[in-house]
Amino acid sequence: MNGLGEQEWASMQARLERARIALLSQLADDLDHTTDLRLPLPHVAEASPADNASQRTLHAAVHEAAAHTARQLDIVRHALAKFGAQSYGLCEHCGEAIGYSRLNARPEARFCINCQTRMEQRQR
Repeated sequence: MNGLGEQEWASMQARLERARIALLSQLADDLDHTTDLRLPLPHVAEASPADNASQRTLHAAVHEAAAHTARQLDIVRHALAKFGAQSYGLCEHCGEAIGYSRLNARPEARFCINCQTRMEQRQR
């Protein structure tokens, strides 16, 4: 049991679904502002080296933003998949309930606060 009531369960699912839609929209917007990010930038001979450097920097920033948005989308999709498996709200490490206050703050949370704290301390 994940410790969530029906209303809390539905609320978290709706929030994650809204986040998924917003991230999809953001990703489409990020990718719409550039050409295919997998292709190298065309080198314009008449452009100054500073202009070329600015273009490369802008291209890298757009690519990084799109990559970050895609990672966030993967996290939200993972959380939404847990609803189908009836495992949403359970810590992926210890199996205990994560707790509504933590889920309310971070609906995509994968670990209870104790396991998350231990993992962060090990990383230091």
